[in-house]
Amino acid sequence: MAQPLLSTPLHPHYPAAAAATALPQANFNKLISTATSLPHLKQIHAHLLRNPHHGHHHHHLFNLILCSLSYPSYALSLLSSIPAQRQPPPQLSSKLLKHLSRSNNADETLIFFQTMQKKAFPIDRFSFPLLLKAASKAMALSEGKMIHGLAAKLGFDSDPFVETALVGMYAACGLISEARLVFDKMSYKDVVSWTIMIDGYCQSQLFDDVLALLEEMKGSKVEPDERIFTTILSACSRFGNLDVGKLVHGFISDNNIVIDSHLQSVLVNMYASSGAMDMAQSLYDKLKPTNVVASTAMISGYSKVGNVEAARLVFDEMVDKDLVCWSAMISGYADSDKPQEALKIFHEMLRHGIKPDQVTILSVISACAHLGALDQAKKIHLYVTDNGFGKALPINNALIDMYAKCGSLEEAKEVFGRMHRKNVISWTSMISAFAIHGDVDNSLKHFQQMKLENVEPNWITFVGVLYACSHAGLVEEGQKAFEKMVNEYGITPRLEHYGCMVDLYGRANHLADALELVESMPMAPNVVIWGSLMAACRIHGEFELGEFAAKRLLELDPDHDGAHIFLSNIYAKEKRWENVGAVRQFMRHKGISKQQGRSMIEMDNEIHEFLTADKKHKQTDEIYVKLDEVVDKLKQAGYTPNTSSVLVDLDEDEKKEVVLWHSEKLALCYGLISREKQSCIRIIKNLRICEDCHNFMKKASKVFNVEIIVRDRTRFHHCRDGSCSCKDYW
Repeated sequence: MAQPLLSTPLHPHYPAAAAATALPQANFNKLISTATSLPHLKQIHAHLLRNPHHGHHHHHLFNLILCSLSYPSYALSLLSSIPAQRQPPPQLSSKLLKHLSRSNNADETLIFFQTMQKKAFPIDRFSFPLLLKAASKAMALSEGKMIHGLAAKLGFDSDPFVETALVGMYAACGLISEARLVFDKMSYKDVVSWTIMIDGYCQSQLFDDVLALLEEMKGSKVEPDERIFTTILSACSRFGNLDVGKLVHGFISDNNIVIDSHLQSVLVNMYASSGAMDMAQSLYDKLKPTNVVASTAMISGYSKVGNVEAARLVFDEMVDKDLVCWSAMISGYADSDKPQEALKIFHEMLRHGIKPDQVTILSVISACAHLGALDQAKKIHLYVTDNGFGKALPINNALIDMYAKCGSLEEAKEVFGRMHRKNVISWTSMISAFAIHGDVDNSLKHFQQMKLENVEPNWITFVGVLYACSHAGLVEEGQKAFEKMVNEYGITPRLEHYGCMVDLYGRANHLADALELVESMPMAPNVVIWGSLMAACRIHGEFELGEFAAKRLLELDPDHDGAHIFLSNIYAKEKRWENVGAVRQFMRHKGISKQQGRSMIEMDNEIHEFLTADKKHKQTDEIYVKLDEVVDKLKQAGYTPNTSSVLVDLDEDEKKEVVLWHSEKLALCYGLISREKQSCIRIIKNLRICEDCHNFMKKASKVFNVEIIVRDRTRFHHCRDGSCSCKDYW
């Protein structure tokens, strides 16, 4: 029977002292190389410490360091324990650095190097590319410069591999001019050197320099390879530079460079990511659906241009689907206002045994937020927790937003309160959550608390603060926040901030101030700003200024349905039906139609959708019977249908029928039929709730003793006991 290497077997439950018997060198080397755990390594170290006069003591210690690199903290402590006068075996430095460079933690490599320097470890020319690569990954410019200085001191800075690594380090740290200086001094440039320099220009978005260097390379003896074109075209995809991408594609064709399937897929991705779907499709047709990269690019591209149906066709054609393509399809549906389809694809992916990553989960949470269905949101949150995603900061930030948009401010606050670490996005998400729920006091309170905790607000934070002030009529507070953003935080106002301020003034009937701000803006007003002014004029009956705003809006977007309808409504209010007919005829000719009102309600884990005057639901008869019952009870409580929002040429009785058939009223009646006792009814509306429906919901909350939460296009309305959280200011 074979004898154990030590008199007592190495095991975590045995004291290290039991392994104090001296061993032959060969056996000791074998023992180190076969150690499989940190406790085993520690026991071997203990043996060395108890036998300091053991032959080749420091040689064994150096080997132990190499074998313990899977446990960096422990390996570093071993390295630190080596006396400075002890010289390591030749090439130990490069062996250590080579092993460390394979990990994703570049900082550890640099920390080890600093310790090695203190111990006077010899550094050869093979170590410098590894060190510079680590500095590049960590974007550690000061360390990179120090390594450059050491290489020059030791005479290694003219080594081609070191020079190439220096180019990469300076480019990664953003010093592209310094990278070019090193590159130009190189006596020998291979294709790797050219690729790294070109990649540096790509990352800095200096595409003119990319093209110039490509031409210069053409004049050298080095032929560009597929990796160079992949680098450039991928950068064009990432930064949306289709013009340069087309030039590079032309360069490939003009120089008769063979386009293999990989490069073809990169070209597909470049065109698709830029929205040039005809060209992308033409190139994609030459590939098989088995090319996952190209197929995924097509899914993302079609989703980006709003053609999610074409994206789904590509997805369905794919033979083998990886996580990236599943995620692209989920994201495509989520971003195309088809959240239910996004969730269906996610559950189908799980049935296929594909495990999601953080990117997938973020898309799924986004879909839940768009859908606004609280039960679905809670299920996704449970999945997130059970599958180890719950501690990730981006996930928690997304959960805050999801719960806020699903109508549960309490759940959003719970997620926020449980977070051990919060960044500016966390605070901004919570501030915005309070804002859309009409809780301006807590929104501003959290803004103040954020500053007390030394979290610097960004421009999005101020959008949330200004939005809160706008929807609460806090003109003075909004003005102060705007001034603080500029003067205290040095944030240059964007169109979003001006849009909030115009909305703030407009809602508060400070239309002169709103117009003055629009005319004094340092940039041209966009559709949103003219739309905000137009909407304020509609609320306050300022039709002359409203007409002016609508016409400015139509100059920017001739097919804007809201502006055409606003002009039509002005004529309708004045009973100028011929003018109304002319506007409507123009809209029909141009194919412009008013967005149809749509409301959704979640009941028994199912989403039920209603359109205005909808009769497609399986319980339609019950719903309309319930509607008559609800209307009768509300009339007894003082409700009278408000037909002012029906701006078409109908008699008064017909107008009352139209307003009573609005989609949110049908959703409410279905909720009253199906709800459990004392439960809350949540309705999601795609448009702004009209005055009549708003009053209807308030009255119903009191008469039927139920909380009704309506999410319309811009905010939440919490109706309880006959009143709304918006205080009738929306």
